[in-house]
Amino acid sequence: MMRRLSNLFMTLKPSTKQLNRNFTSTEISTALRPFYFSVHPDLFGQYPLERATNESSLQQLSSILENIKSSRLSRPVSLNFYVKHKRNSSEKFRLVKINFQDNDLRAALITILKSCNLPTDYVDSIIPPQQTSSDPNDPNFKFKYQNDIDFTKVNENHPIFAHIKMQMNIKEAQDLLKLRNYLRKNAPEAMKRSQKGDIHREEARRLQDSIIYDIGIKDIRWDCGWNNEHRRGCMLSFMSLVTHHPSIKPVLKGRVLVFSSFFTGVSLDGHIMLYNGEVRHNWLDFLKNVDQYDAALMRIPAFEKSLSHVLRNIKIGRRKFMPKIVAGQYENNLKQITTSLSDYIGKRHLPEEWPSSLEEFEIVVETEAGPVMVSPTGQFIVPSTIPGSYLVNFITNNLDHASKKMTIYKSNKYLERALNKKCIEELDLAVLTKEDNITPDLMIKCCEQLLRHKHEIQPYTKDLRLNISSYYSVLSDGLLSIPWNFVL
Repeated sequence: MMRRLSNLFMTLKPSTKQLNRNFTSTEISTALRPFYFSVHPDLFGQYPLERATNESSLQQLSSILENIKSSRLSRPVSLNFYVKHKRNSSEKFRLVKINFQDNDLRAALITILKSCNLPTDYVDSIIPPQQTSSDPNDPNFKFKYQNDIDFTKVNENHPIFAHIKMQMNIKEAQDLLKLRNYLRKNAPEAMKRSQKGDIHREEARRLQDSIIYDIGIKDIRWDCGWNNEHRRGCMLSFMSLVTHHPSIKPVLKGRVLVFSSFFTGVSLDGHIMLYNGEVRHNWLDFLKNVDQYDAALMRIPAFEKSLSHVLRNIKIGRRKFMPKIVAGQYENNLKQITTSLSDYIGKRHLPEEWPSSLEEFEIVVETEAGPVMVSPTGQFIVPSTIPGSYLVNFITNNLDHASKKMTIYKSNKYLERALNKKCIEELDLAVLTKEDNITPDLMIKCCEQLLRHKHEIQPYTKDLRLNISSYYSVLSDGLLSIPWNFVL
């Protein structure tokens, strides 16, 4: 009997015109909610075999529906479910076999619901069925089934309902965090914000150019997460300071000015750092005494050369995203590690397996809280407090590892630039940026995936300002962030 019914259900297919309207993930979950209530494994707690069958079939059902939705169902598939009887007390449950024959999603949903004698009104309201006939011999004849469970009166406080509802909410949230769904929902809002933010960006750019020209600053950079409105306010405050104290102009001329979220001082690159959380009076005190900071900066090359000499001419570098410190503190860090290393070498010799020169390698000395690691770029990252013996052993054990990473990084650096440019062109993006923690290899994987699925996301990317990070977000200025390992 069930086989004849199943065969009959599969003949009830919508017309080709109806298939042009597909179902969203939320609509599928809503349509199958009565079905989930009928076959949920928690209903079969006392029947392990039936419970296991339904658990396995539910897991397969999700994959099958996704394949049907994407027109990837290559062969007929059957699933077995146990459904509890509501009225017939002589039999506690019955076995239902559901057949999936092709990539018709509406027919699949109708088949699932009718196999359990559940209503199909919701599915019909989304994609109406073909006109039916009362003649059983007519191909458009449609049987009407009576539901033996009234799901319009489900007690939402029931534990089983709460569990299923939570699972549905989780599934819907996960679907929303798929790139295609996220862009469909948020790209229009990001474009609106971006268009509104164009005014602020242009005003901030004009103000920045004016400061550079009037004072003779080499460049203005931002090492904080402020948007253009906050940047404009910060620059206006700075201009007011310079206007009331023109004597500080010569200090700034020809230097890079960085508005930072870390400290006020002179960076290791000689940049003027102004902490954006301080009042202008503190900025003024620093700028009047900047010569003292520059004196420490002038001594740093000598200390770096001393450390390089001890480690066989190794390069002393700085990683791009190392913690920001003032020149005086960095000077003390170099003294500390050089002293420790010299004490070790005074008692022992450097390992024989070391090459005669380490000039191809690079070491970065950080604060006492810094890590001991080989960076993605192949640099040796060490804290200033590392013992000499530990530092030598660390370098010895990682020479080959660092060399391989340097080679990969050099290759990835150019490939990343090429893929970034290609993504901007083929996706018609306004800009494509990335967060500091996204290394070249991660950016390459992300760009390759974007290009692989460009035809599916192109409708949402024109003039979009896209940022690659580890999360989804839309900033107030219209910058839309997506995770590098997104799921389409």
